[in-house]
Amino acid sequence: MAKLSFAIVVALVLVAGAWGQDEGGSSELKFVVVRDYNGKPIRNAAVVMHPVAKNGKQEKGGLELKTDAEGKASFDGVPYGKLRVQVLITGFQTFGGDYDINQPTMEITVKLKRPAKMYSIYEDHPNDTKDGGNNPPAPAANEQPK
Repeated sequence: MAKLSFAIVVALVLVAGAWGQDEGGSSELKFVVVRDYNGKPIRNAAVVMHPVAKNGKQEKGGLELKTDAEGKASFDGVPYGKLRVQVLITGFQTFGGDYDINQPTMEITVKLKRPAKMYSIYEDHPNDTKDGGNNPPAPAANEQPK
């Protein structure tokens, strides 16, 4: 157990070092992940943070947090600058966004949506035409129908 705790601490130190402190200051980020349709918290959602370079590309390294029973996760020591956040959990659409971390404490609320219904060619669609919506062009006003 002690080896596992030591490995986690080393990994966090390496991630913090990879992000660098070139812009000065660090922030405590607090995440709240809720359902879009009723505002109830989502537990065990993966909150993935990646630093973003000045050119907008995602840098190597990153950190994954899990939300608790109240849909909350937090991390202290995130350097100021751009941060890409993704939130993933089975049964919901993946969320992704870039944030400018510039305050000592920031709270980010993420509202996850249910996935949209997939369109299947194997289901009946009464409003669709038989040819898949590709109707022939209408005849011109001076043209006789054939």
